[in-house]
Amino acid sequence: MTFSKNSAADLATGATPTELIDKRIADLSDWRGAKLAEIRKLIRTALPDVVEEWKWGKPVWSHNGILCTGEVYKGYVKTTFPKGASLDDPDHLFNSSMDGNVRRAIDFFESEPIDAAAFQALIRAASAANGNR
Repeated sequence: MTFSKNSAADLATGATPTELIDKRIADLSDWRGAKLAEIRKLIRTALPDVVEEWKWGKPVWSHNGILCTGEVYKGYVKTTFPKGASLDDPDHLFNSSMDGNVRRAIDFFESEPIDAAAFQALIRAASAANGNR
């Protein structure tokens, strides 16, 4: 795995993006922290050389460009794929931001399990869409 430093204010403390993601997960003492940790693990397993970044106050995973963000809301954890509309989604994971021409997102809810194989396939497809150099 590669680590990327960003110029966001959160990084002014000297923390790495990975440390900030660790902290975000630890600060979420309910199911959302566990869900974000699971999403992160699936991404890191799908692409072991993924770059963890911290942008816009949230986790971002990149591989030759942004794959997805990890956003946490009161009722769900969201991954937004900036090139999602161009990705094949045979398992129909995308369930949010469907109206745009470019982005797509997945809202993960507490009681719903993540289809690990389908999500990892989507992560690899996002990497391929970035050129997979």
